Amino acid sequence: MLRDLKHQVLEANVRLVPSGLVRLTWGNVSGLDAAGGLMVIKPSGVPYVSLRDDDLSVIELDTGRQVEGKLRPSSDAPTHLALYRAFPGIGGICHTHSPAATTFSQAGRPLPCYGTTHADHFYGTVPLCRALTAEEVEEDYEGNTGHAIVETFREGGIDPIAVPGVLQLHHAPFTWGTTPLEALDNSIALEMCAEMALGSLRLNPDLAPMPRHILDKHHHRKHGPGSYYGQK
Repeated sequence: MLRDLKHQVLEANVRLVPSGLVRLTWGNVSGLDAAGGLMVIKPSGVPYVSLRDDDLSVIELDTGRQVEGKLRPSSDAPTHLALYRAFPGIGGICHTHSPAATTFSQAGRPLPCYGTTHADHFYGTVPLCRALTAEEVEEDYEGNTGHAIVETFREGGIDPIAVPGVLQLHHAPFTWGTTPLEALDNSIALEMCAEMALGSLRLNPDLAPMPRHILDKHHHRKHGPGSYYGQK
């Protein structure tokens, strides 16, 4: 199980560059072995092209202790751990600084659902998470980033499975999914939706979100017990 998860995490991280989501080493993907209580994540600052399975960091979910890997884990590892602990059912997390989605983050704007492409992946607005306080940054910047994201979903009554992504003020997007590759796909979808939203708002600054009945139809075509998109 852990060996297979390492392969998936490695593949997802290697795909970050050709996906267009990252420059330099501005991104990371992790995966969760829920049965074993272990997270696998990219090491900090290592170029994607040189990554190997043995380079990946393996961290205990409960304690945050690194149990495999000689390299330091991604500096965002505490954020990933906080999300795995709080959001049952997710098995992969992707964090990037992709341009369009990060533009919404830096502007302090959530991403409403303006069209069906968005609805296919996110059931409504992708929320904006607050910035951290000076005390939170000093105490545990990365860990408190995760706690602030969890707070956003709990206080807003948002289902993290139906809306598998968030934009953090002054920072960048995080997405997740049932697997590392699904988390990557959701980052690609979020970036494309943000890019289309920016273009749509340039053409029509008064653009309103898509009507609810169309949002419901498109999302439920692909998700839930009544879905019928794709093959059985």
